[in-house]
Amino acid sequence: MKAIYGLYPNPDAAQRAVNGLRASGIADKDIAVMSSEPLPNHEFGAKDKETHLPLIATAGGVLGCIGGFAMTSFTQLDAPLITGGMPVVSIWTNLVIIFELTMLGAILATVATLLATAGLSFRVPDFYDPEVTHGKILIGVANPPADRISALEEALGVSGELKRIP
Repeated sequence: MKAIYGLYPNPDAAQRAVNGLRASGIADKDIAVMSSEPLPNHEFGAKDKETHLPLIATAGGVLGCIGGFAMTSFTQLDAPLITGGMPVVSIWTNLVIIFELTMLGAILATVATLLATAGLSFRVPDFYDPEVTHGKILIGVANPPADRISALEEALGVSGELKRIP
């Protein structure tokens, strides 16, 4: 694998490099950004920000609530007891179980979504530099097009330390 990247001391220099790569014709999905801390105030730090986690957690909670209500109601209806004129299915006594299963559904949906979207077991960077752990910001391109190497070197080397992986 070939790569070209630059190391930048601050977010503003890294943003200039990202803008230079875009001007060179590199798509956002092909630009690698690595930092030891989140940088949400800069455009390159928020490119993978969109998530559907709240909607999925809510759906998990709703499914848990429906499952809790169904489980308690069907259990009580399956073995009807003589209740002396009171309803067989009592919502007030079932609320604790319904609440707990609602929370369980929301929590399981959240954890499953985090594991699926974060890709923790599949996330292996194409290239890495130890300077990232010391506060530098890495901006680069894996497998750059051979006809644009000089333009990429110019875009990355303006305000940072340029490096290549042969």
